[in-house]
Parts: sequence; C-alpha cells; structure tokens
Amino acid sequence: MEGVFAFLDAQQWVFILLALAIGYPLGRLKFGPISLGSTASTLLVAVVISMTAQIAFNMTYAIPGIVATIFLSLFMYALGLGVGPKFFAGLKSGGLAAIVCGVIIWALNWVICVGGAHLVGLESGFAAGLISGSYTITAVLGVAESAVQSGSATVPPGMTADEIGANMAAGYAVSYILSSVGIILLMRYLPAMFGHDPVADAKKAEDAFAGSGTHPLPGTPHAFLLGYMPFDIRAYKVDNENLVGKSVNELFEAHPQAPILRVERDGQVIDALNNPTILKGDIVTVRADVHDMILHGNEVGPEVDDPVARDITIESADIAVSSSEIAGKTIAELARTSLAYGLRLIAIFRAGQEIPIGPQTDIRVGDVVRLTGPDSCIERAGKALGSRVITEQTLATTEVMYMAIAMVVGFIAGTLSVTIAGIPFALGTSAGCLLAGIIVAYLRSRNPQFGGPVSEGARSFLQDIGLNVFVAVLGANTGPKIISALGGDTVIWLALIGTIAALLPVVVAFFVADKFFKLNSVINAGACAGGRNSTPSLNAVLEQSKSQVAAVPFPVSYAITTVLALVGGYIAQILS
Repeated sequence: MEGVFAFLDAQQWVFILLALAIGYPLGRLKFGPISLGSTASTLLVAVVISMTAQIAFNMTYAIPGIVATIFLSLFMYALGLGVGPKFFAGLKSGGLAAIVCGVIIWALNWVICVGGAHLVGLESGFAAGLISGSYTITAVLGVAESAVQSGSATVPPGMTADEIGANMAAGYAVSYILSSVGIILLMRYLPAMFGHDPVADAKKAEDAFAGSGTHPLPGTPHAFLLGYMPFDIRAYKVDNENLVGKSVNELFEAHPQAPILRVERDGQVIDALNNPTILKGDIVTVRADVHDMILHGNEVGPEVDDPVARDITIESADIAVSSSEIAGKTIAELARTSLAYGLRLIAIFRAGQEIPIGPQTDIRVGDVVRLTGPDSCIERAGKALGSRVITEQTLATTEVMYMAIAMVVGFIAGTLSVTIAGIPFALGTSAGCLLAGIIVAYLRSRNPQFGGPVSEGARSFLQDIGLNVFVAVLGANTGPKIISALGGDTVIWLALIGTIAALLPVVVAFFVADKFFKLNSVINAGACAGGRNSTPSLNAVLEQSKSQVAAVPFPVSYAITTVLALVGGYIAQILS
C-alpha cells in the first residue's frame, strides 16, 4: 500500500483521475433522498486519499496551484458561455436582490466568525482563518497576514507572528473542508427546503429572461433543435394537366407555401434549383403544411412512397443579415423571391431578442434569422444575406483561438488590483474568465459568427471536468492541513463556528429574498452561491435545477462579497 500512495504522490495526474473515477459514481449514490453529487464526492475522495497518505505513510501531497488555476478558469469560462445571453436580462430583474443576498451572507458570516471566536476564547488569528475557510476565500488569509506584518494588527503578549499565522491556517483548514462539503449539500436542496421545485422554477426563469420569444437565442444550447414542425415532406406523382408544362419557379410564384424541393423523372433526380419544367408522370417532392397537403395534395396527383423523392434532409440554421440589398424589405416582399425558395422562417432575433413575425416585419442589417430547409437552399440564402451559415454541423469543431483570446483578456482583467488602505481589491481571475465567457456568449447571441463555433457538448464537458479537477486538486492539498489542526477542543469550536458561519447566513439570505423580494428560487440560489463565493455550490444548483440559469446572478453577488470578505478579514485580524 505504501508503494501505491508513493506512486500517487509521484504521478499526480493519476491521483486526480483516481479521485474522479471514484467520486463520480459515489456522487450518484442516494442516501435516502440525498446524494452528494460529483463535485462534493470528488472533493471528499481527494481529501480522504490525501489524509490517509499523511497519517499512514507521512506523505504530504502537494499538487501545483497552476493545475487548479487552469481547470477552474476553463470551468468559469464555459459557465459564462452557457449563461451569457441571460446575464444582462438577469441583472435587470434580480440585480438588487442578488446584492442584498451577498451583503446579508457576508455580514452574518463576519459576526458569527468574529463573535464566535471571541465568545469561546480562541486566540488571535483563528477568527480570520474561520472567515477565510467558511467563505472559501483563501485570499482572506493573505490580507489578515498582511495586517499582522504591517503592524496594523498588534501581536498579543506571549504570542508570535508565526503562531498567529498557524492559527489562521488551522481555522482555515478545518472550516474550509466542512464548509466546502456543507454548502454544496445545502445549495443542492435549498429551493426544495422552502417548498420550491427547482426544475420548474428554472424553466420559468429561462422563459422570463428570453423575453417574449419562444425560440432559443442564437449561440445557445438547443438553438438548432427543430422540435415540432407543422410542415412535412411528401411526394406526389403529377397527373394534373394544369401543372404540366410549367416550370418549378412558375409553380412557386403561384403556390409559395408549397415549394417543390425535388423532381424525379424516370428514376433520375433533377435539381429543383435548376428550374426544370414539370412533365406528366414526374414525381415532385413538396414541403408544406401537413393540413394543407392532406386537403389538397390529391390535386397534384396520387401520393407516392418513393424513398428517393423523400430523402431530403431538413436542417436549421442561423444567418446574420449583412446585405444592404436585403435590409429594409419586409417578409412579405422576400417571401416570393428566390431567397425564400424551399425555406421556412422560424424566428428573427434583433439585438439579442426575438421579435414578432408578421408579413410587414422588416429585415434589418444585424438581424439574425433562423431558417429551416434543405442545405442547398440554406446555403443559397446565406449568400443572399451576406453571411456565413451557422448550423449544428458547423458546431462539430470548436474554435480554440477565440476561447484563448477571451480567457487571456478575462484572466488579465481579474489580476488587476487596486490597493486601498493596505487592502488589495481585485475582480479575481476566475470571475474575470466567467465575465469573458458571458461577454462572448452575449455578443454571439447578436451575431452567431462571433467567437467561433462552440458545441454544447464541448461547453458542458469543459464546465464539468474543469470544476471537478479543481476540487480534486483542492482536496489533495487541503488534507494534510486538516490533520495538523486536529487536537484538543479547539478543533470542535472551529468546526462548529465554521460550519454555522458557512451555512446559516445562506439560509437567512435565501429566506429574505424569497419572502420579501419574491425572487425565483433558482435565481435566489444562484445569488446565494455567489454571495458565499462558492463555485462548487453553484454547480450543485445547476445540476439540481437542470439549467444554467442560476448562474445569472452569481457574478453580481460574487464580486460584491469578494471585496467585503477581504475587508472583513483585515478588520477581524485587527480586532482579534
């Protein structure tokens, strides 16, 4: 066994993979109505392995922080891509409530940690460590430590600065692991505890943020799902003399709602776009309203089940309008042109919002139109509209360049810091990557060509693997610190105060937003996760609600409480 743990120490990537391999199935196990979920279980597995190595074989696992940084950044960027189009709509509807949630959580956390440490007689340093651990913000330790080093916080008689630092680390280690697991479990079931259905509430929130539209925005998941369509493809053998001798374009002008997509003659397919003349006995493929075809299809001739005639793939596409020749024309004007041949207009998006469609609705430069039809017709429409056609097939590959550029900008923005009264204020690199993803997705909803294609499968994989590798690294590095803090009744107080400070403020904030702001429960949970600065707990809400919408208020409360927690940690150390 010692050789196994030594191997895991030497091969740290294997340690991470082992934590994932055990954590994922463990997270799916149900204990009554409760399950840990992949994130909490992966964290626990990593901690147990790390602690076992320390206790049994005196091995201290330490995985480089760059690994955690990389995967957390990928998670945050992918999360931003998923939530981007809803973010600004969410700010309008729940921004104030998210800020209030964050302030309540921070204030109660600070009072519990500082007051609790003073009440039970914990030495200097423990209060700041409790704030840092219960809030899972490691930077608080640095701020509190700087207060000691600068002399702003005096060293009590009989203690040294190193002893204060050790107390901070102990308070942090014990409260961190308990609060990390506890907050994930709490957030996973918090909406249900207040009598809400998270899946149903998430759907309501998504509908509200989508505005008056009923179709997914460009660049979002499910944008190209056809769903129920009132149109169908059917084939008829022409025996109506009134149709014989007329060209495909002539018939389209007379019957624009029933375009001919294919002509089959003597077993050979003739491209309808070449405008052939219809002969008696031809098999024509028509896409039209099912109701109309049932009533009037026999006027063309008998319907036939010809596999060649009906073998036409219908796909959905988003196309940004950039042609000045098209701009200004109405749907009614365009409906009888070659642009509309074989296509159905499903939706029009303007400035990221779906707009109502009517015969007199005009098309403008910058609009995004969603069309369905054969790929040849869609490609022709793309040329006419002056833009690249974005389809589900386009998303088969992911453009890495745009992702890298966006993450560079977001990461750098997160590192920028302003120091006021000795306290550094910064957005944080993870929040910077989150905002980068939000902005890219937001702009893509206005122009699906922006930022390169990103498939939903690739995005969700980055989100899932990014967070869980991060917590596996976290568990490996935190396990040994927990052991050093175990001893006497101090650890009991640290565990009790840290757990209460991590969980109770969240429940109070959720209650206030639920009862007084009447905030949607999933949006409320997302705001509370941000107010607690807990990305893993946000992921638990996303999993439980089966939606990305909880991430909408997360950056708002996250940013506010990050600043407040740093200020609070500095003051806490001065007072202790």
